[in-house]
Amino acid sequence: MSRFHSYLNSSSAILSAYDGSEPFASCLKKYFALNKKFGSRDRKTIAHLCYCSFRTGKLFSKDPLEDRVLKSLLLCSEGQNEILEQLRPGWNSMSLMSAPEKYSLLSHGGRLDNIFPWTTELSKGINAEEFALSFLIQPDLFLRIRPGYTQQVVRKLKDAGILFDLVTETCVRLSNSTKVEEVIEINKEAVIQDHSSQRIEKFLQDYKLKTTNNKLSIWDCCAASGGKSILAIDTVGNIELSVSDIRESILINLRKRFKEAGITKYRSFLADLTKPNLQPPTPDIDLIIADVPCTGSGTWARTPEQLYFFDEKKIDHYAELQKKILTNITGSMKPGSFLLYITCSVFKKENEEAIAFLKKEFHLQCLKMESLIGYDKKADTMFACLLQKSYPGAPS
Repeated sequence: MSRFHSYLNSSSAILSAYDGSEPFASCLKKYFALNKKFGSRDRKTIAHLCYCSFRTGKLFSKDPLEDRVLKSLLLCSEGQNEILEQLRPGWNSMSLMSAPEKYSLLSHGGRLDNIFPWTTELSKGINAEEFALSFLIQPDLFLRIRPGYTQQVVRKLKDAGILFDLVTETCVRLSNSTKVEEVIEINKEAVIQDHSSQRIEKFLQDYKLKTTNNKLSIWDCCAASGGKSILAIDTVGNIELSVSDIRESILINLRKRFKEAGITKYRSFLADLTKPNLQPPTPDIDLIIADVPCTGSGTWARTPEQLYFFDEKKIDHYAELQKKILTNITGSMKPGSFLLYITCSVFKKENEEAIAFLKKEFHLQCLKMESLIGYDKKADTMFACLLQKSYPGAPS
């Protein structure tokens, strides 16, 4: 019994001290570095208790912290739990019930709405209840197999005894804790890329079909680690690639990743897209990929502390930032060129309203727009839209 009380006390102490100012994974790492008495199993259990507490948002925020942790553990459990059996056996008997049934009993008829309370802000097509319930489950890990490596990657995973699901010929689903980097050559043979992010391939294929140039000039203007750039190379093929980001440290990581991926022909440069008079890498850009800074709300099931500490004012902050970026990069577009706008947000102000802004202010035509639902697949939820700049005199 003392071991289970220790887990509960430790998770409660960590949660009491955490204020959301840094990634929770970093906070845990520091805590365990100072408390070396915990073994691997102990660390995993304590971390799980903490993350369960974040997954339920503010549902139990008025409860004593230990009750909040255990109630959250119950909602996130899909079967009998040893900790609950020892500390709350009455609750453990409810483990096989659905999450709404568990919560109704815990709260005497309450509903799960407050896991994600910003339902009026959601983009079209997102089911508020299903999205809220998805926070109770850790998303899966996904690989995108690069061209020519499918048989090799599948064979290596099988030989290593790793359980996996081949969702498509190139998309692999694995347990989130799988150490795939010990089995395959990451970035060369396959990239770690969420299921919804891989679906951006369809937008790139549509773009390719609408162009006639032999070698296309593509600018990934918010490149970050370069995942969309690698996808563009694998999908479109023969391209002249430019990548930019506001942070040199990010570009250093990108260059390392590109080297592992065998990508050598590209230009990279620092760019603050919020500044006016932005200079494009070349005056003849065919496609701008803008995976813009956003709330990241479609990925919070991976980092649920962001759900717990989210301030609704940030929606307007990011919406305005995105408009500023879009205003500056559209100046680099020639008539007939394309813009692929991407967010990992579920908020309409960052998604459909940004597209409405582009159509009204810059005469861009929306060719394909979609909320990329991932909450029903243990994946992220994203948004993407492919637009084209009209020729002078063309109807808007």
